[in-house]
Amino acid sequence: MNSKQLKSNLILMLTAAIWGFAFVAQKESVKYIGPFFYNGVRFLLGGLSLIPLILALKIKLPEDKKYMLKGGITVGLFLFIAANLQQVGIIDTDAGKAGFITSLYMVIIPIIGIVLKQKTGLFTWFGVVLATLGLYLLCVGDTFTLEKGDLVILIGAFFWAGHVLLIEHFVKKIDSLLLSFMQFIVCGILGIITALLTRETVSLQVISDSLIPLLYGGLMSVGVAYTLQVVAQKNAKASHAAIILSLESCFSVIGGALILGETMTLRGYIGCIVIFAGVLISQIKKQES
Repeated sequence: MNSKQLKSNLILMLTAAIWGFAFVAQKESVKYIGPFFYNGVRFLLGGLSLIPLILALKIKLPEDKKYMLKGGITVGLFLFIAANLQQVGIIDTDAGKAGFITSLYMVIIPIIGIVLKQKTGLFTWFGVVLATLGLYLLCVGDTFTLEKGDLVILIGAFFWAGHVLLIEHFVKKIDSLLLSFMQFIVCGILGIITALLTRETVSLQVISDSLIPLLYGGLMSVGVAYTLQVVAQKNAKASHAAIILSLESCFSVIGGALILGETMTLRGYIGCIVIFAGVLISQIKKQES
């Protein structure tokens, strides 16, 4: 590993930490602001924070404007659904658990790939089995049921997986930063509209009360972390990046424990370890390639 790759990996580690601690900000925000209004404001903030970078890099619009709009709206819609299922679910669960359940999207992707007639290797299936076992240990009690918040976030993980696959499709013809800007703005606008339709409290006072979670969730988690990811992945191997970024789930547990005082049972911690192992193993084939 050369110095550039080491530097990139450290930046990716910082990115994973920022994203992991974002679950803490999300958990704190529910005390002051509705889930749709929170995501609406933070994604608009995140989208606007990318404008200086887009201008600095002199990114040009693609020739096919209709395709650009189609991509931005489609990806933004999936982001809206995934992010808001996560935000609604986190009301009834811990930040740490939410992080690990969300990370399951990395093993859900190959399952969706089967429907798309993509080949799935043995390591991937082993990872899926381990992740499922870990989810059981983490979330399912003696009554063999998932808690409401855990189930909502698990459903959201499928939309996170779909979101990743859509980005992979559209980014072939649309610059990644431009696509991100569009999806954040679409997600933000949909969040504000939904907040109004569901009669959440929409006011400057609510924004003021939840300012720190909003600034962290919007500027740090969306704007800064995404920029760091783009910078780091110029010199990092894609397989290494995927594994390092999966540490987001570990940082969510650390953040929940340090800041919110969250704790789990021994069974829950074992579940986290098994889920993380499943995510790592599912990436082995990608690393070899």
